[in-house]
This record gives sequence, structure tokens and C-alpha cells, in this order.
Amino acid sequence: MAETRRADGRRNHELLLAAGRAAFDELGTEVSLREVARRAGVGIGTLYRHFPTREALLEAAMRHGLDALRAEAEELLDAPSTQQALFDWLAAFAVGSTRYQGLPASILAALQDEASDLHRSCAAMRAAAATLLTRAQQAGEVRADLTVNDLLALVAGIAWAGQQAGGAAEGRTERLLAVVRSGIEQR
Repeated sequence: MAETRRADGRRNHELLLAAGRAAFDELGTEVSLREVARRAGVGIGTLYRHFPTREALLEAAMRHGLDALRAEAEELLDAPSTQQALFDWLAAFAVGSTRYQGLPASILAALQDEASDLHRSCAAMRAAAATLLTRAQQAGEVRADLTVNDLLALVAGIAWAGQQAGGAAEGRTERLLAVVRSGIEQR
């Protein structure tokens, strides 16, 4: 009987995670948790047993993407151009930040709130980005006065702008990233 309950628990967890991803994708990160539970076909109590907060559900839904960004930053440490490595990673971060409507704000909030379930994954990604930034700064390729928090906030803002009406279709994100690049390159 306990094995059946564990299997039911795993099935509910996966149903909730899939429903959460779909709801975040369609309705943004502020979607009602009742809506997520409804889509998964479970009660709200079941959702809260698996994911006690919105941030816990969002972290589980985003964990793979954040881990991929961290791993990409680590791989780019071997790139011959520190500046190009940084800008390639920033472009990937901007694209990843547009996965769900409202995600840039959620990431920035999680970076500031150590109690957030999302904080650990975001902090690991930020640390990897900081290493890329420091490497480019030490090579004299980007401004020395730039902090990783400022850079992530700037690119998250660009990702947000790209999500607004017509932004993606107009190529707004790419254009704004090019402006950032010219603004932080060391000359």
C-alpha cells in the first residue's frame, strides 16, 4: 500500500510540474495556484504538499534552465575571447528569461530573497555569470565598474522589454543587447 501511495505521490508531483510549466508558459508566473492544481487534476492541498510556495513550483519548473545557464557559463570559461563568452552567455540569459511571462522579475526577486525557494538556483547561475564577467574585466575587455547584479538586472530588463507587445517580432531584445554590448565594452 505504501508503494502505491509513493507512486501516486510521484505521479501527482509530475502532473503538477507539467501543469505548472504549461500555466506559467500560457499565463505567466503570477498564475493562480488553484489554476495549476485544476490543470493537474488534483486538489489545492495536494499542490501545497508538493510545492508549499509559488517560488517552490517555479524553481522546480525552471531548475533545468537555470542549471543549463550555469553550465553554459562554466563551459564558456574556456572560450578564447572573454568578451564574446560573456556576451554569448548574456544572450542565452535573455532568451531563458523570456521563457515565462513575468520571469525576469521573479529571477531578480529570488536573487535578493535568500528565503526564496528559487534563490539557490538563481544564486548558482549568478555566481557562474560573475566568473565570466570578472574574467572579461581582468582581460580589460569590459568596463571594470560593472557588477554582476547590475548586468543581470540590465539584461532581465531587456528580456522584459522583449516580452512586451511586438517586442519579439520587432527584434527588440537583440537590438537592446547590442546597445548594452557597445555600452560595456572597454575601449
